[in-house]
Amino acid sequence: MSHLLAPSSTHVSAALADAPVVAHVVRAGFVESVHHGTAVVTAPDGTVELEVGDSSGAVFPRSSSKPLQALAMVRNGLANDGRLLSLACASHSGEDFHVAAAREILAGAGLTEADLQNTPDYPYDESARIGWISSGRPRQSVAQNCSGKHASMLATCVVNGWDLATYRDPEHPLQVAVAETVRELTGAEPSAVAVDGCGAPIHAVPLRALALAFGRLAAAAEGPEARVATAIRDFPEYLGGTHRDVTALIRGVDGLIAKDGAEAVYAVGLPDGRGIAVKVADGSSRARSVLLAAVMRRIGVGSDDVLAVLENQPVLGHGQPVGSVVAVGV
Repeated sequence: MSHLLAPSSTHVSAALADAPVVAHVVRAGFVESVHHGTAVVTAPDGTVELEVGDSSGAVFPRSSSKPLQALAMVRNGLANDGRLLSLACASHSGEDFHVAAAREILAGAGLTEADLQNTPDYPYDESARIGWISSGRPRQSVAQNCSGKHASMLATCVVNGWDLATYRDPEHPLQVAVAETVRELTGAEPSAVAVDGCGAPIHAVPLRALALAFGRLAAAAEGPEARVATAIRDFPEYLGGTHRDVTALIRGVDGLIAKDGAEAVYAVGLPDGRGIAVKVADGSSRARSVLLAAVMRRIGVGSDDVLAVLENQPVLGHGQPVGSVVAVGV
C-alpha cells in the first residue's frame, strides 16, 4: 500500500487538548472518573450554533465516515439501494441478516468472500458472536462489522473496471474518489490520512466539518446524497443492528441520519440541514452516546424515550446498576 499522509511530528488536536469535562462516571453518588470531550452543532451554512470545547480541531471520524465513503461509491456507479446501501454505510453487528446481505453484495458483483480485504473478526453482537464461535467458525472478513463497506467498495471497482487487489490503496481510483467526496462534503482538506481498523484509508477533518457533512447529507432532496440518506433512514437495522443505539436513534427521530464511530465519535444529520458531531477525548464509548444525548436535549431534538436509550450507560457493582455515566457542562 502506498505511503499514507500524516503530520511530520505528533500533534494533539485542539478537539482533544482543549476538551473540557463532559461526563461524570458516578458510582453510588461518588464521581469515580471523568471524561473530556468536544461537541458541535452546525447550521446548514456551516456556522457553529453550539460548541463545547474547540470543534475546529481535527479528528479521525473512523466509522462515522462510512456514509461519505458510500456516497463516493454511489457517485461512481454503485447501483445498490435500500438495505444493501445501508449496509455499505454500516458498522453492522454481524447478525445473520447482515452477513447474508454482505454476501449478496459480493454475489451481485460476481465476487466471493475471498475478495474481501477487511480484517477478519467475529460478529460484534454478543449473541451472534457466541453462536459463531460455538459453531466452530473462525474469524472471517464477512462477519467483521465493515464487510458491507468493503463488499460495496469491491462492487464499485467491478462497475468501473478498477483493480480489485489494490482497492484499499489511497492512490487507487476508488480511494481518490472517496477523498474527493470527503473534501467536498466537509469543506475541509484532510490533515492526515491513516489506515482505519478495517484496513481502508481514513481522513482526519475538523469535528465541525464532520457535522456539516452530515447536515448536508440529511438535507439532500435528490441525487446520490438523498439515496444514501434514504437508505440509512429506511433500513437502520442494517446500519447498526437489532440492539444498537444508533439504530434506535434513527428509528426514533423522523428524518435524522446518524453514524457511530470507533474512538468515541458520533455524527448526526438533521433534515433541516443542521449537523451534530461529538468526540470523547479518551476514546471511551461509554460516554459517547451520553454526550450526544445531552447535545440533542440542549437543542430540543428527540423524545425522552429515544434519548433515554442513548443515556443508558449504567455503572455496575456486582452485576447490578449502582450508578451511571452522566453528561455535564453541555
